[in-house]
Amino acid sequence: MLAAEQRTYQRHRPEQTLLYQLVEQHYPEFAEMMQSQGKALPYHVLKEFDKFLKCGRLEHGFLRVVCDDCHQEKLVAFSCKRRGFCPSCGARRMAESAKLLVDDVLKGYPIRQWVLSLPIPLRLLLARYPKALSKVLQIIHRAISTDIIHRSGYLKKQAKTGAVTYIQRFGSALNLNIHFHMLFLEGVITQERGYMKFKRVKAPSHADMETLVNTISHRIAQYMEKTGLIQRDMDNTSLDLPIDDEDSLLHLQAASVSYQIAVGSDTGKKVFTLQTLQAKDPDNLGQLAKIAGFSLHAGVFADSHQPEKLERLAAISQDPQ
Repeated sequence: MLAAEQRTYQRHRPEQTLLYQLVEQHYPEFAEMMQSQGKALPYHVLKEFDKFLKCGRLEHGFLRVVCDDCHQEKLVAFSCKRRGFCPSCGARRMAESAKLLVDDVLKGYPIRQWVLSLPIPLRLLLARYPKALSKVLQIIHRAISTDIIHRSGYLKKQAKTGAVTYIQRFGSALNLNIHFHMLFLEGVITQERGYMKFKRVKAPSHADMETLVNTISHRIAQYMEKTGLIQRDMDNTSLDLPIDDEDSLLHLQAASVSYQIAVGSDTGKKVFTLQTLQAKDPDNLGQLAKIAGFSLHAGVFADSHQPEKLERLAAISQDPQ
């Protein structure tokens, strides 16, 4: 009770953060430059930036909160509630969603996180065609679900599993990087004699991971070829991306996905990035498989008696960085 009484509200001050200062300083000039080149940014992009610059600022609106007992007052600034890149609103939504998943959706079940990364050309392609992104997610979900069901000893019509998926659009450098974070049940649910029953499965082996990433990559390529989004070059055994788009976002997205500078005097140059090496975990090395730019990882796990770990995992799965 004492700890609760000592808590005090501290107003968020976005203007003191580095991200806010960078956007406030350079965004107007960037938008004006695009406009002068006849490549005005889409309205939804402009709105995202404008709302972000007003988020948490008292001069753009606030609530006056008064304590009924001591009559102390606090000013609470309005938030943008956007889903683009606002760290404050994103973190709040992330925490609330993670708590909901643990308390009402995934409680009592062992959960494994599956992360699928895509080749750079496909990241750009899926950013351009959101309908294809939905279909690709279905392909991935179906492949992993089938693998879990088969490893449990059942057929697809006999058992089901479940998953919560977050489509991430940013990498650690805030670059365009579409990838998938999926929280799958570590087992299947069956109905026997009118009762629901859960059967847990063992962790996937390295051979399972290799088979899965191979299946997923081939099915995605087949779907995109079938819809005409990509064309196979039989001479070079590579995939040509027929992107013929005059949209003003295209060259910005293409630069972002390949870590290049999109505008200014250094256009085309690679961005200098600092990266840290992840600590090696011998127990998780088997849950990683790569093929032709596809990378599938499933080495992070939370057991049914680890709600705190599951909540952290659910939050991390939503974190674009």
